[in-house]
Amino acid sequence: MGPQKINRSSFLCPDAGNGVVGGAPAAPCHPLAPAAPTGEATLGRHLARRLVQIGVRDVFTVPGDFNLTLLDHLIAEPGLNNIGCCNELNAGYASDGYARSNGVGACVVTFTVGGLSVLNAIAGAYSENLPMGLECAVEATAAFLNKAVKPVLVGGPKLRVAKAGKAFTELADACGYPVAVMPSAKGLVPENIPRFIGTYWGAVSTAFCAEIVESADAYLFAGPIFNDYSSVGYSLLLKKEKAIIVQPDRVVVGNGPAFGCILMKDFLQALAKRLNKNTTAHENYCRIFVPDGHPSSASPMNLSA
Repeated sequence: MGPQKINRSSFLCPDAGNGVVGGAPAAPCHPLAPAAPTGEATLGRHLARRLVQIGVRDVFTVPGDFNLTLLDHLIAEPGLNNIGCCNELNAGYASDGYARSNGVGACVVTFTVGGLSVLNAIAGAYSENLPMGLECAVEATAAFLNKAVKPVLVGGPKLRVAKAGKAFTELADACGYPVAVMPSAKGLVPENIPRFIGTYWGAVSTAFCAEIVESADAYLFAGPIFNDYSSVGYSLLLKKEKAIIVQPDRVVVGNGPAFGCILMKDFLQALAKRLNKNTTAHENYCRIFVPDGHPSSASPMNLSA
């Protein structure tokens, strides 16, 4: 007998729990998808591994037509525990509460009807600005910067819209990195703070500023805008794998993970508590810095003598 066609209504299994609705099924309601051959990567397997890596141990789910194969991969992941929910709204609120205590949560629902049903829970999480991914973003960024030898900080113009100027200054004080600003961020960061090295603007940067930024092995850009003007015709000598880009609601760490729904101000404040102090890059700046010359206070030379 061929495999039975599965749809959303199939989950009310007639043989479940000896005919009792809600009882434990006597047999699986749908056949498990065959395991992928060893070494073959699938999107479902990748998602399952990534959830475990960022700290998720329990996934709240409501099965439906379009997520059955994904659920098979999540169930097959040893580090994940699948928790079936009565409806999508329950799954959404359960993952919301899980994220509050764990730092990040996940729920899986089916396409369209499931997504619409979970909207209220998602909207509630957004309205309260819950830091569901904040801890993970800070942990990844701190690990990236703490292993660097000569990291630097660069402030961008979006510090203004994020209202994160003070948080950026506090981070600079805590970490000991040299601090530069992009040209459109002039005035957003006090230039009299310790370790301020000027405006980073590629070939027309403040003297010795570009040398320190572009020779760093890690740089955190807070609120940058990279365009023709700020990059001097896209000529900046920066490498993506060395950069942490912090936008008002998003953090991207090198070539690795990206974290959304994170407020820049909260992120910078939390990061300041996790970074080891490192003044190496500023010490390098002090070695190469040549201060502007000043007229001598002595009497002017008498050229007619």
